[in-house]
Amino acid sequence: MTGSSRTTADLPPRQRRILFRCWHRGMREMDLILGQFADAHIDTLSDEELDQYESLMEALDRDLLKWVTGEAEVPAEFDTPIFHKVVASRHNLKY
Repeated sequence: MTGSSRTTADLPPRQRRILFRCWHRGMREMDLILGQFADAHIDTLSDEELDQYESLMEALDRDLLKWVTGEAEVPAEFDTPIFHKVVASRHNLKY
């Protein structure tokens, strides 16, 4: 998988920006994790979940990867319901 598999034509501007950012992180592993999660869920996330997701995307890729894989403890400000949804979704990733 090299990028988003969904169209953004039906998405509001905020969700389009988030989807783009998810697939253009800098670290391919995080592109796949965050991008595939966004492809599957971006149109169903609440405003609060979108806020949490945008905050999560502000973290450095190397830190995010450690948190998602369990190598490092997740700081309290990122230990949100949306983070747990992302972690749970990684079992459905396609490479």
